[in-house]
Amino acid sequence: MPSAPFNDVLTTNAVDMQRLLADNQTTSVQIVQQYFEQIDRHEPVLNALISPAPRDQVLRVAAALDEERSNGNIRSAFHGIPIVLKDTFVTASSLGMSTTAGSWAFAGAKSTKNSVIAQMLINAGLIIIGKANMTEFAGMKMTMMMPGWSSYGGQTLSPYVGKIEDNETLLGHSAPGGSSTGSAVAVAAGFSPLAMGTETIGSIVTPSTRAGLYALKVTNGVMDTTGVYTMTDFFDSVGPMAKSSADVRIIAEILLKRSFSSADLGTWKGLSVGFLDPNVWKMAKEMCPPHEGTAEQMVEDYEDTIKLLQKDGRSLKYPIKIADVDELTVDGEQAIMPIACILRFIDSFEECPVKSAEDIVKFNKDNSEKAMPPPYTEQNDLEKSLGCNDDPEKIEGLRNELRHVARQIVNTAFDTQGVNLIVAPGDSSLCIHAAAAGYPIATAPIGQLRYNGRPFGLCILARENQEELLLRFMAAYEAVAAPRPVPNL
Repeated sequence: MPSAPFNDVLTTNAVDMQRLLADNQTTSVQIVQQYFEQIDRHEPVLNALISPAPRDQVLRVAAALDEERSNGNIRSAFHGIPIVLKDTFVTASSLGMSTTAGSWAFAGAKSTKNSVIAQMLINAGLIIIGKANMTEFAGMKMTMMMPGWSSYGGQTLSPYVGKIEDNETLLGHSAPGGSSTGSAVAVAAGFSPLAMGTETIGSIVTPSTRAGLYALKVTNGVMDTTGVYTMTDFFDSVGPMAKSSADVRIIAEILLKRSFSSADLGTWKGLSVGFLDPNVWKMAKEMCPPHEGTAEQMVEDYEDTIKLLQKDGRSLKYPIKIADVDELTVDGEQAIMPIACILRFIDSFEECPVKSAEDIVKFNKDNSEKAMPPPYTEQNDLEKSLGCNDDPEKIEGLRNELRHVARQIVNTAFDTQGVNLIVAPGDSSLCIHAAAAGYPIATAPIGQLRYNGRPFGLCILARENQEELLLRFMAAYEAVAAPRPVPNL
């Protein structure tokens, strides 16, 4: 048996790991053991995993996949590679992990089946090593809840920054990101080479850029989300997070059942990229107050990235323009989607302690000490959902019109400026355009703030079903960019 696992859980990516497996230089059993050791060292502080998988069971799965490999049965390019799933993805109770969406109300819920996406990954030979902590109900429990906090899982911390500053805003420089925070932290901290997240608006983009990762939110509606907690089918989609663009590409191929050409990867062929102005496309001071030098550094490094990409005559335009998010209205009103999918999440379980949103609200009140501890002592967003009596036809009309408006805005920007990708700082509202249009969006790392070491990066928007362009850009960018930042744990 090989004696040396891979070198470093913080830097080794899944593609490199698969190469070591193919060359018989390591085994899946050794790989998961090395991740277990890293989890033991740093999970008590970072709190990224809400439900680690039982280790004896993971080792049995890894050993079985090693046996399959030795017999020449390779299920996919990531056969025998670990992955972490956000706690929105239902996993069968037989796997030994809970599925709670971060809520105590779902503690003890049981399912005999995996979500469709979890089963796809298992069928492809990936090893689910744990479930990641998240913002409870993806943030739709209480307004102003810190991302990465849930009553069931506690607060996830950034491996780069550590403790969240006192009185920090939701997206301040020490805040770890959006609702898929645990997934991003698990990859950055070396608990797993891969993770899956979900995004309504920014829930993959924000934590990925703040963890120095490559990530992809796929086109809305292309994946079967049966068995996945989503806030609304209109906005929500899923996607992978990883340390390299190649890792993201292979997971995307598994999920979308499409083969993306590798011939032009790392080149600019077929790409025409427009960069938005970072002085315009940035977070409001109320959401992310600047500290000494932070705003200036993020603009400077963003523009340095553009100069780096321009060096070899690549086709890009800077600055380009796109209508602000204030234009995303229907008859002059913001079209906010009510929570629509809690009942479907409940129906994913054969046994569930709650049967409705009303049951969840009551459970939280009756168990407030653990379900609504200070400082998150409210559930105003959940309660608001109970009072939503909008006519279904009216809601459908709002959705259709908002999607039409959003696509008109984005397509106009693509067409009038002759680009097929639009890039903005990761700390911007471009993810809102992506969500409203239902278009795919990806991330790539730039660097770290001198202020506190917090990573920041790019988000890249494409049209519907144009994931291949995003993957091509990510690979071309990675080929010339500085290595992604690694946390000093």
